[in-house]
Amino acid sequence: MDRALWITWYDLPDNGRDAYLSWLHGTYMPKLVKRPGFLWAAHLRSEAQPRQSGVPAGAAGRLRHTDDPAVPTGNAYILIFGAENAHAFAHPVPRKLHAELPEEDRKMLAVRIGERVNIFTEEDRIGGPEAGKRERNAALSPCIQLGSFNAGSADEDEILEWYANWRLPSMNRLPGCVGIRKIVSVSGWAKHGVLYEFVSLEARNRHFPDHEKANPEMDAWTDRLVRKLVHAPGSPCVAQRLHSVTK
Repeated sequence: MDRALWITWYDLPDNGRDAYLSWLHGTYMPKLVKRPGFLWAAHLRSEAQPRQSGVPAGAAGRLRHTDDPAVPTGNAYILIFGAENAHAFAHPVPRKLHAELPEEDRKMLAVRIGERVNIFTEEDRIGGPEAGKRERNAALSPCIQLGSFNAGSADEDEILEWYANWRLPSMNRLPGCVGIRKIVSVSGWAKHGVLYEFVSLEARNRHFPDHEKANPEMDAWTDRLVRKLVHAPGSPCVAQRLHSVTK
């Protein structure tokens, strides 16, 4: 099972983008997936959102984002490696792994702008009603939503309680949802993460944003909690898969 995720958010310049993507998909991702404990890699492009993910119309502004200038702000692309456990990413850790790569590979990595990295381990996961539609030889589903955040003024126990008793179970009934996993940080700025998988961007946009409206009590709980959290720049990101590699 892929219990750990190495996630990188970043932007790319217009000049050299095609060469970078060709290298990433054809050389870098296949090379790293061969490493012990690595299971798959997925590269995704973030989508412009007409409104904040999961924020009902009229409630704009309830998501808070960090203003810490030390937190990189890249978001246009998301690269995710899945592994058996977080220690698969420690032989060596990502920055040392990159330092040991050939010069041409390091030049390609240097193209990234505003690179932000987290290594997460899984807290729990639940399959959605579309879990049976998961593609056998592809890493992650065609569309994801990825949130990364810190507790802010929230109580950590409330975050645990909310995900365990409301958000994860509710995804089991959401049309278009393949699954959801709650993740916690091993390294990186964000302590918490949540990864949703959907069969398509269209399905996500149709069913997710207002899915809590049928349960006013839980909708109110979500609103209270979400306003306390502090998200990474651009979080949550909605993204579509560009390429994937599996072992």
